Amino acid sequence: MRRTTDAVPSTVGMRLQSNAALSDRCEEFIRELYAEHGTLLLRYAARLLGGDWHRAEDILQEAAVRAWKHASALDMNVAEARPWLYTVVKNLVIDQHRARKVRPAEAMSLQLLDISVADGTERLLTSQVVIEALGEVTDQHREIIKLMYYLECSVAQVSAHLGIPPGTVKSRSYYALRALRKVLEDRGVTG
Repeated sequence: MRRTTDAVPSTVGMRLQSNAALSDRCEEFIRELYAEHGTLLLRYAARLLGGDWHRAEDILQEAAVRAWKHASALDMNVAEARPWLYTVVKNLVIDQHRARKVRPAEAMSLQLLDISVADGTERLLTSQVVIEALGEVTDQHREIIKLMYYLECSVAQVSAHLGIPPGTVKSRSYYALRALRKVLEDRGVTG
């Protein structure tokens, strides 16, 4: 007979331990990645950017974030990640260049600038309008918006929380935002 005070392994505890271990491995992966490839990638990005070291550092950081997000796909193998990283850096530089070509920097005179002090009033009013508009969407839409945009849960987390497939979460979030936008347009807030 088993006593109720016997220790029973908890799946939640095991999940937390595995998440902590995965986090530690990812952190070590990024450290090794910077140590082995950081300087070379920084030079490569700077050369592609015409010697702009500040933008090159931004590109390197974005490449590291993407490597961290794709660590499991890269099998956390730092040595084999180099070609992938060079491709990511090159694509980020191309994207940045294209974004600048679409909208070139404009030279404005200081007289045309509207220099105002941000007191939070506009933000407060906007949040109040959005809260009122959320009252007019369905409960399903309101719940998806709350989980994904206010609590910043991922699709997988929302899927697990609501017990629905990830594709359904994506679909509901699309239609929830569409419904919210429609309510805001009806109120004359957006155009």
